[in-house]
Amino acid sequence: MLTDTKLRALKPRESIYRVADANGLAIEVRPSGAKLWRYRYRYAGKASMASLGEYPAVSLSEARSQRDRMRALLRGGANPVQVVRAERTAMLEEAGNTFAFVAKELLAKRTSEGLSPGSARRELRQIEKDLASIGSRPVGDITAKELLAALRKLEKRGIKETAHRARSLAGRVFRYAIATGRAANNPAVDLTGALEQPQSRHFASITDPAKIGDLMRALHGYSGSAVTQAALKLAPLVFVRPGELRKAQWADIDLEGAEWRFTASKTGTPHIVPLSVQAVDVLTELYPLTGRREYVFPSVRGASRPMSENTVNAALRNLGFDREMITGHGFRAMARTILDEVLGFRPDFIEHQLAHAVRDPMGRAYNRTAHMPERKKMMQAWADYLDSLRTGGNVVPIRARSG
Repeated sequence: MLTDTKLRALKPRESIYRVADANGLAIEVRPSGAKLWRYRYRYAGKASMASLGEYPAVSLSEARSQRDRMRALLRGGANPVQVVRAERTAMLEEAGNTFAFVAKELLAKRTSEGLSPGSARRELRQIEKDLASIGSRPVGDITAKELLAALRKLEKRGIKETAHRARSLAGRVFRYAIATGRAANNPAVDLTGALEQPQSRHFASITDPAKIGDLMRALHGYSGSAVTQAALKLAPLVFVRPGELRKAQWADIDLEGAEWRFTASKTGTPHIVPLSVQAVDVLTELYPLTGRREYVFPSVRGASRPMSENTVNAALRNLGFDREMITGHGFRAMARTILDEVLGFRPDFIEHQLAHAVRDPMGRAYNRTAHMPERKKMMQAWADYLDSLRTGGNVVPIRARSG
């Protein structure tokens, strides 16, 4: 019989050879030096051989245990190789039916369809961390009680918004599992109203015209770096998301055509920002400083990186506007309110320009060029309005709403 000492002493030869242990178990030594366990048996009168793994990853005692199990299967009338193959297939199918597996499969599908990298990273983090307690469970076996227990852990940590997002993600996963035949129910539906509602949080903004005038004068009077000055002037004119502003690239901006085209960070869809005369002027003044670089607003730590996410907010703080008054994101709320309530532009024009998902009566998403002529007029009217507030001239609301 074999021992570990004998096994370690076996040397490779020019051709494969085997050394027997007992009851059909043998070690096969290959010219490469690999040592593989084999179990030889007869089933239905025919000689067969099963592979039990490689030594020393599979120890002598483990190989003997596998052999004994296969001998028992033979005594019961089963073909050991067929049984092991069926068990392996079942294991693979079970692995492919876990919540984490299905969730990542859906995430890969959505990413290929245009989900933004940032959203993909957030969802993966939710799968691997926030919903880790149900990750290894068969997706079709998870109950509403189990899902709620996972979400309650997030609530107890005080991150109620995350709990709601995790529930929404779980709901998508269960719907996909149902569609692909791996689940019959969506337990996330049963949890409607079960979670505590987070307090509404709004980005600080200024919507009083007189105070907007003060803000605009302060922005134009900023004495910091020229790049930050330009970012402060451009932010209210284009009212994009802060991350989209700081990551703006010259390759996406057409100064002659007065357009900025990029992929919206939240929706992952193409977006167009018509540039007003004032916005073009800001960018034209900045171009000699950063125009040969990738980013419109490069980082002070290196031109290969975009401006820090805190730069605009820090500049606002330095100008005396605390986080309770205005944030970089607050320019969007300011524009939405004034364009609707003061300048009278149609809400759907505004929502398109905010890069929000806007759908037609049939539920289909509008493309990026929807209402472009009207949006160009709106963006110019907005810039002119901000200028009038800054200079203290007469402000005449533009009742632009139509059909």
